[in-house]
Amino acid sequence: MSPRSILLAALFLFAAPVAAQQAIETQMSPEEFKAAGLDKLSEAELARLNAWLGRTIEGETAKAVVDAKKRAVDEQRGFVTIGSREPIETRITGQFLGFGNGREYTLDNGQVWRQVDGTQLVGVRLDNPAVRLNSSVVGQAWYMSVAGYNSRAKVVRVR
Repeated sequence: MSPRSILLAALFLFAAPVAAQQAIETQMSPEEFKAAGLDKLSEAELARLNAWLGRTIEGETAKAVVDAKKRAVDEQRGFVTIGSREPIETRITGQFLGFGNGREYTLDNGQVWRQVDGTQLVGVRLDNPAVRLNSSVVGQAWYMSVAGYNSRAKVVRVR
């Protein structure tokens, strides 16, 4: 599923009202209802069971919506105007050999970012360094900095 499809599905989930839970006796065949022993319940007991099922389904649906929204936002972070603009703190996967225009940096979180400016950080060789990506105050720019160094490079997310 593409990131765009995930985001659209998540947005649909947030906009869709939670459907009212149907009574359990209407969801089961009469044979299933009797086989489960539910035909032995009084009207009050059956009403309580239906109320409990409704609350449980509502609660689980609300949790699923929150989780789906968070996943969609996290997966879209760094792409144009979609996603969170909160800083990203992670590590570069593998060796970091400094900044250089056009270099790609794969992060532990699976994202891939490409440097799009001339910032250089030469003579550096680090294994799995901690990095921080911050979005610009104005516009859509993102900047990557490596722990322990003052340089920061302008980057764009490519995957």
